[in-house]
Amino acid sequence: MHRDLVDMLVGNIFTGLAMTLIAFSGLVFGFQNEEGHDVKVLLWGVMVCLSVCRLTHGIYWHIKLKGSHYNPKSVEALFAIGLYLTGAVWAAYSLMLFNTMTTIELASTMVVLAAMAGGAASVLAPNKWIVTYYCTALLLPMSLCALLDNERSIIVLGILGVVFWVGILTNSLGTHRFIVNTVRLREHNNDLMEQLVSDRQETAKVNEMLRETNAQLDDANANLEQQVEKRTQDIFRLSNRDPLTDLLNRKGFLKHLNALLDTSKALGNNLAILFIDLDGFKQVNDSLGHKVGDIVLAEIATRLTKYCEKDHLARWGGDEFVVVVPYATVDTAVAVAHAMRSGVTLPIIASDNQVTLDATIGIAIYPQHGKDALSLIQQADLTMYDQKRSQRGTVGVFSEVLHEQIRQEQYLCEHLRHAIARREMSVHYQPIMCSQQQRISSVEALLRWEHQGEQISPTDFIPLAERSGLIIDIGTWVLNRACIDASQWNFENSIAVSVNVSINQLIDDTFISILQRALDTSSLSPSLLHLEITESVFAKNEKAVATQLAAIKALGVKISIDDFGTGYSSLSRLASMPCDFVKIDRSFVQNTSEGSDTIMRATMLIAQEFGCKTIAEGIETNTQMLHIKSLGVNYFQGFYYAKPMQSSDLITWYNENY
Repeated sequence: MHRDLVDMLVGNIFTGLAMTLIAFSGLVFGFQNEEGHDVKVLLWGVMVCLSVCRLTHGIYWHIKLKGSHYNPKSVEALFAIGLYLTGAVWAAYSLMLFNTMTTIELASTMVVLAAMAGGAASVLAPNKWIVTYYCTALLLPMSLCALLDNERSIIVLGILGVVFWVGILTNSLGTHRFIVNTVRLREHNNDLMEQLVSDRQETAKVNEMLRETNAQLDDANANLEQQVEKRTQDIFRLSNRDPLTDLLNRKGFLKHLNALLDTSKALGNNLAILFIDLDGFKQVNDSLGHKVGDIVLAEIATRLTKYCEKDHLARWGGDEFVVVVPYATVDTAVAVAHAMRSGVTLPIIASDNQVTLDATIGIAIYPQHGKDALSLIQQADLTMYDQKRSQRGTVGVFSEVLHEQIRQEQYLCEHLRHAIARREMSVHYQPIMCSQQQRISSVEALLRWEHQGEQISPTDFIPLAERSGLIIDIGTWVLNRACIDASQWNFENSIAVSVNVSINQLIDDTFISILQRALDTSSLSPSLLHLEITESVFAKNEKAVATQLAAIKALGVKISIDDFGTGYSSLSRLASMPCDFVKIDRSFVQNTSEGSDTIMRATMLIAQEFGCKTIAEGIETNTQMLHIKSLGVNYFQGFYYAKPMQSSDLITWYNENY
């Protein structure tokens, strides 16, 4: 539509230019008046030059652009500039030569300008801004000058000019609306015609397809019954069978299981569901490729069929299989599960690769653990998941305790996703004291979660956050919150803050940038931030962890090894850990045996050799503090000094004690 309106504007440019030059030349040379003659000639020259430029633009549009899909904005802009300048010349003519005109010349000029404005009101109506400006430039300057004149007859001309200007604008805007509506209607009609043509083509295509289909049906009439039977079998196989293993798929297995359940209900018999998940199959796909993985799955399916009746085994999805064992007690089901697992663990040769897998199996019994197919499969699946989490390659039987435990975990996990947004999370701080000066040196940031008025233990929700993948977002929030709080403390001595970092956070590719952003946002000095990690992080990816720790140290942030001596590595691990502090686990602090003292002395000796300070956590009594102090530990932490507290309470505690 925009291009159509521009076509109307530019299409009349030749007529408009001719009328402009004729009218302007007539006014300039039609009246012999020496006063202002030079100005007239100068303005005429400007108008001629401007008209030549506009004529060039019009010729270019007519030859190169007319009828093509050109950009209407640029063409309209050039046309508008030319017309604005033309209007400006007309306005300058009126303003500069008004006082030099005789009454007859003045009247003639106003008649010419009115005629030009009347013509422009129709020709330029496709653009309301251009027509408004041009008519105003033609009529209003001369009319206003006439209104300010002393002669009554001239004033009357000015009044008539203003009235004519208002009428012209009203008429041009009405014409503009009419033109726009007409063009829009035409565009709509064109769209309808295109849609009609498209619909006709689509109808013709459909009719052609129908003719072809009818021809095929006619050809198939001779052996229709055979084809229908074959297609029915194909459809059943496609909808009920797994194409890779030829086992029943979910849909087919559920149909078969429901039929078996109906029989068991009628006879009062038990029935067992075994949910099998392969251990190590993902690594096969990742390292050897999906082609080898498919060979392995097909072989596993073949082996499992040896331990059950036909169609009692299904591929549930991926590397998961489901088995139904009719007339089975718990002992029978467990025996079948162990037999199947033993079949899975035998080595498999696939494309010259030897693959060894294991299986984790969950068992649910009808009717003790469920009354319908989906419930039984879900209970067996939950059991398998719990077994896989605690010990892969084992067999487990569903129990109500397990169901309640998993239900509670699911409940907490769902609410944990929104805990930060609902302001249920908070960060508490526990002081870490210098053993010699008995003054606060740093604090450890500890996450707390209060849900519906109940405090959820970190030992419950932190592992849940790690398993669900929420630990990265939660850990980022804790890191930022701790840095902001620490940057706002105005203590006499600078107090560092120690933040726990999980293995999932540490090896995440974005962790270093998150750490840098937390420091930049809070303006906290890197030397006042300590990151606590457990030595067990090296058990997953030692090379990646070492790289991240080096990057952390490069930022100036200090590193503390938590629960040292209780986890994955030995004391010699300090040789490859660029750490600043070693935290002695509370189990050694609260154990008064000579063995615990020996471990603490060895830890302090090796830590000293590597330039690390030691922190004893879990100090609850004065006796423990004095004993640990006698061993030479550098820093203390525990309830003996203070429990974890919110930032505001920490400030109060500091002011009261120092």
